[in-house]
Amino acid sequence: MGRVNIRGVSRKFVKDEASQTLALDNVSLDIADKEFVCFIGPSGCGKTTLLRIVSGLDLPDAGEVFVDNERILSPGPKRGMVFQEYSLFPWKSVMDNIIFGPQMRGIRKKDAIEEAQKYLELVGLEQFRDSYPHELSGGMKQRVAIARALANEPEVLLMDEPFGALDAQTRNTLQHELLSIWQKKNITILFVTHSVDEAVFLADRIMIMTARPGKIKEVIKVDIPRLRDRTSLEVNQLRNRVLRLLAEEQKK
Repeated sequence: MGRVNIRGVSRKFVKDEASQTLALDNVSLDIADKEFVCFIGPSGCGKTTLLRIVSGLDLPDAGEVFVDNERILSPGPKRGMVFQEYSLFPWKSVMDNIIFGPQMRGIRKKDAIEEAQKYLELVGLEQFRDSYPHELSGGMKQRVAIARALANEPEVLLMDEPFGALDAQTRNTLQHELLSIWQKKNITILFVTHSVDEAVFLADRIMIMTARPGKIKEVIKVDIPRLRDRTSLEVNQLRNRVLRLLAEEQKK
């Protein structure tokens, strides 16, 4: 058993009797402790739905998900979620956004602030602790969102296209920072992306998903040492392989 075990998960969305959409169809896989896994596939293939089921924000119609042998039926502190939208409380400062989760778990504000300061330093935003979301750039907001997720000390971090709305330069910078955080915190990361370059740069394994209904088409183990040179022959060969697999699904 790995840290995350997905067993025969299917999910159907029903609008009415005449309109039903099968988003996921019998998805099974195991994700190891401290592994960095990227999910990539055509739009609408169920990547986000699968992440929400692992988080406990949604439930499968069939199948089960386990984290550390515990069946997932609802959200829990072991699993942190970072969304594509920044999802910060606009009326709260950076610090108050980060300590919100720990305070909800009953941690004293003084202790929560002391811990949160470490995560602000980890994402390079310690001087912005008293700023508000509207005063931050997109990249800074996403750093706050990552710090807020980490402040709950999750063992599994779920990331749904967290850099998708950012410009290329900021995106590349945050990819490097995320790898550094992952290595320092020794956590397991499940990362949804539409970017082949991002998946190849970040992942230990890449899960290629089929067009809807989403299944695991192929699992690619990335054996290229980090930090990866985006222009290297190995990286380009792997990128082309992933692109070919995705192109097969786009034609369906």
